[in-house]
Amino acid sequence: MELNKAIDYASRKHDGQKRKLDETPYISHPFRVGMLLLQDGLEEDIVTAGLLHDVVEDTDGTLEEISQIFGEKVAQLVAYASEPDKSLSWHERKQHTIETIKNAPLEAKLVVCADKIDNLTSILEKEHEIGITIWDSFKAGKEKQKWYYSSIYNSLVHELNENEHPALFNRYKKMLETFV
Repeated sequence: MELNKAIDYASRKHDGQKRKLDETPYISHPFRVGMLLLQDGLEEDIVTAGLLHDVVEDTDGTLEEISQIFGEKVAQLVAYASEPDKSLSWHERKQHTIETIKNAPLEAKLVVCADKIDNLTSILEKEHEIGITIWDSFKAGKEKQKWYYSSIYNSLVHELNENEHPALFNRYKKMLETFV
């Protein structure tokens, strides 16, 4: 099964990595992203891309390798979710993502949306647990993070009528409303 292969691949690639917020094994994040997509009934390629969305950005994995193992469609979806140049400033990298997602295909937007939902869930839960010191963990403070997450939402819904918004987009919008 493709999903099992993706879980194994992502687990190997992210082996030893930890989440910066709580030091849990990093693989928990891409796994939760994949599960959000699976729970929404999305097709296997989209779920697979969710499981692999950080491989290129955070490991030695490449788009070529992903394409060979999982197919070109999955590799393209992962490319949309990846920051291409980690040497750029935080703002430049985030602005690139915002602009890239604005005109991305809906499938890519769904992967990015699930990623942001999981990231925002972790951040807000940790803020509730430990307070505002959570923002010391980020290169950009809370206001810049709010700008980024709100801008991503605007890119996700760019040129979509409100009645065309997938359930994940609506869930993300509700989360943003609690991000005060």
